Amino acid sequence: MRFLDADTFYRKTFGCKMYKASVSLDVTCPTRDGTKGTGGCRFCSPMGSGDFAASCKKSISSQIDEAIDRLSSKTGKDTGFIAYFQSFTSTYCDPSLLDSALEEAAAHPRVRAIAIGTRPDCLPEDIMDVLKRHASRIPVTVELGLQTSKEKTAEWFGRAFRNDVYQDAVRKLHEAGIEVTTHIIFGLKGECVDDMVGSVRFAVESGTDSLKFTCLYFLRGTPLEEDLKNGELASLSMEEYFGIVEEALREVPPGMPVLRITGDGPKSLLIAPLWTADKRKVINYIRKRFG
Repeated sequence: MRFLDADTFYRKTFGCKMYKASVSLDVTCPTRDGTKGTGGCRFCSPMGSGDFAASCKKSISSQIDEAIDRLSSKTGKDTGFIAYFQSFTSTYCDPSLLDSALEEAAAHPRVRAIAIGTRPDCLPEDIMDVLKRHASRIPVTVELGLQTSKEKTAEWFGRAFRNDVYQDAVRKLHEAGIEVTTHIIFGLKGECVDDMVGSVRFAVESGTDSLKFTCLYFLRGTPLEEDLKNGELASLSMEEYFGIVEEALREVPPGMPVLRITGDGPKSLLIAPLWTADKRKVINYIRKRFG
């Protein structure tokens, strides 16, 4: 089953190969600072899922330069970059901090677009004003962590917002001229294949512009580590996971990009599923099954 992958989509959109340069802001999340909880979502790493990003203590331009240097063996002069604000909740801050960070990212000579990872419940009016202003000058995508549309599952892992908050965020972002990428996790506790596919259907019907799928990772230092040890949860095999992906892709309209069908957790923290650490094997499997 073919789908519109990230490389094809970005080449069509920007006319060149594009890579993401992960950067960090000095922010946290409402599920970590006591506003809506502590410790973050059950699956989230201590680095707020930004384990591949540079230190937030460095300037945004320095972080982008570091990311470009790390990718130098793969890239050429014509390669473009997306400044990806990945760690924690990047709109959970003072608007002036976000404004200056986006300004600095947009001014980098190799940056062609900006992507911002955040929560649907962290888009107040003053933050939306900042996003809208920058989106009028450079392509901006906001990546929303929905993860599931099953409210019971969301309560279990500590998401702390309901589905209608996500739907409202998609609407507001579209009104501001900003595209939305929705993150969905397969393998969450208590979910059958129909539930996981239903989350994809929900995101599509809610108006997302693109999707990212990932397998549930069990990382050291997260509550999921204990869930795995206690036998409350098991990791998906590669065949099981991509069987779910194949079913999920049937819900994706033609022309909608699926920017990721799997990811890889930090090897230093990864407990399971270990097959995700073998990127070459995974890529070959994807090409064979979906090519």
